[in-house]
Amino acid sequence: MRHLSLQRVEFEGFGGVRLRGDAWGLASAPPVLFLAGGGQTRHAWGNTARQVAARGWRAITLDLRGHGESDWARDADYSIESFVRDLEAVVAALEVAPVLVGASLGGITGLLLAGERQPRAFAGLVLVDIAPRMEPQGVQRIVAFMRRHLDGFASLQEAAEAVASYLPHRPPPKDLSGLKKNLRRDASGRYRWHWDPEFVLGPKTPDASRQPERLLAAAKRLQIPTLLVRGRMSDVISPESVREFLEAVPHARFVDVAEAGHMIAGDRNDLFSTAVLEFLDSGLETHTAQQSTNQRNP
Repeated sequence: MRHLSLQRVEFEGFGGVRLRGDAWGLASAPPVLFLAGGGQTRHAWGNTARQVAARGWRAITLDLRGHGESDWARDADYSIESFVRDLEAVVAALEVAPVLVGASLGGITGLLLAGERQPRAFAGLVLVDIAPRMEPQGVQRIVAFMRRHLDGFASLQEAAEAVASYLPHRPPPKDLSGLKKNLRRDASGRYRWHWDPEFVLGPKTPDASRQPERLLAAAKRLQIPTLLVRGRMSDVISPESVREFLEAVPHARFVDVAEAGHMIAGDRNDLFSTAVLEFLDSGLETHTAQQSTNQRNP
């Protein structure tokens, strides 16, 4: 199917930062926008995005500022507000409100945009292992891992061993080509993570995990179809966090993915993709098509 071939996309975010990504599906199809978590790139979504496009959607996977092939912030502004304003600019450029699938930082960004700034920014919202109240130890483990390897790796195998120590429940990959997409090779030949070190070291880093009440207030204002997907082995989102979120957003649906931790799409992509597709198939097509018609014919 020709329209499922990979296409490159680019948007202008806050402060002129260029945001780059991939897309599958017809340009005229209703959009589904995927935003990964901090320290990840758009490649985390590839398999799910292709399945979404095969169902008739326009699937767009985007690198966050400072990540992957998107620009690094010249002023090292990686505050949560900068990510929200980036997303706001992307939604405006799309013209039709997308369904947002956001993991961790990507999900927080979407939650704040819909809950604080634009209630109808999205046709639907999928939060991937993120909720207003996060477990401090889980968040600290992520940050510690990211800071531990800022000097890079001598080889792909060394990088794979570091990932395996962080994700001991996941079988090590036989093919390291996927890992290579998340690394960049510097002039000395070392492999470094494909994100700006200022993201974790700079003066303006995301601090939303320290603002549970703000995030909870935003959740209570959600007016759009919402799905929360949790990895049952997650150390970032607890069952108590899930209950609090579902009480705040009573119309939200919830899926608990077995044998998955915080990185659900990588741990159990089959179950994760099924959850997203079922959410999209549950009447969102009609909702999105009607919204598109309304926006084109005010």
